[in-house]
Amino acid sequence: MKVLLLTWEFPPFISGGMGMACYGLIKALLSMGVEVDLVLPTTEDVYFPLRSVGDTETLPMDYLDPTQKNKPLPSRELALVERLRLVGLPVFPDSYATPALRQGFDKTMEEVIRSLQRGLARDLDSVRLSLESGGEIFKKSQVFAGRLAQYARRLQCDVIHVHDWLTYPAGILLKVLMGRPLVAHMHATEFDRAGGVGDERIHHIEYAGLTAADRVIAVSQYTAQMIIDRYRTDPGKIRVVHNAFSISKMSEKKQRIFKEPLVLFLGRITLQKGPDYFVEVAKRVLAHRSDVRFVVAGSGDMFSKIIKGTAARRLKDRVLFTGFLNRDQVEEILTSTDIFVLPSVSEPFGIVPLEAMAYGAVAIISKQSGVSEVIHNAYRVDFWDIEKTAEIILDLLKDPKKRKEMARLGQEEVMKIEWDQAAKKMIQVYQQLTCST
Repeated sequence: MKVLLLTWEFPPFISGGMGMACYGLIKALLSMGVEVDLVLPTTEDVYFPLRSVGDTETLPMDYLDPTQKNKPLPSRELALVERLRLVGLPVFPDSYATPALRQGFDKTMEEVIRSLQRGLARDLDSVRLSLESGGEIFKKSQVFAGRLAQYARRLQCDVIHVHDWLTYPAGILLKVLMGRPLVAHMHATEFDRAGGVGDERIHHIEYAGLTAADRVIAVSQYTAQMIIDRYRTDPGKIRVVHNAFSISKMSEKKQRIFKEPLVLFLGRITLQKGPDYFVEVAKRVLAHRSDVRFVVAGSGDMFSKIIKGTAARRLKDRVLFTGFLNRDQVEEILTSTDIFVLPSVSEPFGIVPLEAMAYGAVAIISKQSGVSEVIHNAYRVDFWDIEKTAEIILDLLKDPKKRKEMARLGQEEVMKIEWDQAAKKMIQVYQQLTCST
């Protein structure tokens, strides 16, 4: 079984949970004998043929165009980050989206649209218009799809597996050009990311991808229902495959950054993740006791607003901001965390609470999250219930024994959640699709 897997992020270049989800899932699939050809939004025409679990750490690469086989690739002796930068990650220059490449994309789209039945042709035309009318990120998705379409008839796979909207246009084209079944993985909808209606152009792309897919993978029942309600996707082709988590090392005891207990928010600083609610919780707790530190780890479009809001509340050095953290830094701060808070307004899943619990933190999670479907030894609170969240934190700070016991139970629970379970479900999906074609 060979899977052509398209994703916009993968370690070491990640901006959210999707990259780590793809990493964990691919490792488990490889361990079960599935071959994965990974495609990322590089500026060079390369892909990553992964054949063993260790390949997820080294990312061996090859050219999409067989005629370039003799062209040298970045040396394996270079650090992985440097090798990936040399082929165009994470920077994606505007100059790369040349007029010739865009014209090639438009020509391919027109040919494909003419060959399709009326309904799907209309959806794909809507995708084309959305990409053309969008800004830089839409152009990147357009170029990504156009490049893969050039090599579609040279690629070999049993199933095409695409992750989130940026890769959906490429997936739709490849399904038609290669004649292979398409799996669309939904990690988060535009409704989740925007905390409301969001960008209509992305809605068009998500709708087209979900409609064209032979199977849709939702990361939670919460997400599955969102897809059904918002996009009217056929429930019969949706499969729920919950995420797991991946950590590189474990510490037997807390590695303290501060002498006081640490309460952590870790994620993108965006409306979806609820960082403003976290700051309000901090204010409530600090009004009762000052022997606690709150840390906001991450970056995003609300970063400046949240810092200014914290300053206006005069929380001083009791609430600290780290900015973006790489993977090693994430694991370092998790080893220091006593209480983790996930106040997301809408969270399709949420891998970080699992990681935090694995490191011995007590988790307080939003009821509006998919992760609440798979864990029990955590506190569930409505994202807007600031008073309740503050009350729980104060109770845990007052009773260290209770906090320690809750952390132990949570750690034992999440250590049973493994990517192998998700991989087995995915293999079943792949097998059903290949047997029916």
